[in-house]
Amino acid sequence: MPAPIVVMPGTGSDADYARRAFGPAAAELGRPLVALQPEEDLVGGYLRVLDRLAADAVGEPILLGGVSIGASIAAKWAVAAGPDRCAGVWAALPPWSGPPEASPAAASATATADALERDGLDATVTAMAAGSPKWLADELSRSWRELYPGLIGQLRAAAALTGPTAPQLATLRVPLAVVVSTDDPIHPADVGLAWAAAAPRSAVGRTTLDAWGADPALLGRLAARAWAQVCERGPVG
Repeated sequence: MPAPIVVMPGTGSDADYARRAFGPAAAELGRPLVALQPEEDLVGGYLRVLDRLAADAVGEPILLGGVSIGASIAAKWAVAAGPDRCAGVWAALPPWSGPPEASPAAASATATADALERDGLDATVTAMAAGSPKWLADELSRSWRELYPGLIGQLRAAAALTGPTAPQLATLRVPLAVVVSTDDPIHPADVGLAWAAAAPRSAVGRTTLDAWGADPALLGRLAARAWAQVCERGPVG
């Protein structure tokens, strides 16, 4: 059996969404999909599972996918793991590089955690839904209720994560597929484009909020297409 594609959702999202985002593309490649559910120990939990799945893979390394903070964790793990354990990274909507302080995504995660502690789940969900597109409000209303109360710690852990830097990405020895949304203020396209520019082997897929909001599987298909483009070019040098 081929090694799996292991995917991680963005902060506040869950395995259900990651499965819908990447599952169709995994099926088209004939690879099993493993969608990780965030734990209370968000970053450490993901890293432990990635290490275990990489050790269990037989014959070929695992392929990683992630949305937002999931993309950051995937990229950082792949840099350390190398091509013996990782076949590539599908990074959808990278949130930031390096320290998180100037990132809209980190600020949003912190503000949401603050609101949950101050106002409670129902009021925070209502406020989020009032200012979000309907598809996003529906998704987050479902996942936040599923993840709460552990969601608060997950948001704070994500907001504190140092993202992959350009020098780190320059050492990435596997193909990097980046998917950016050209009109997402929380996940600026410039961040993803900078990731791709820093990595030795990369390609970029582009979408919009409305397009991937209507079809979550578009993220995975764009990532799979970009990854295939990089693989077709072969190694650098």
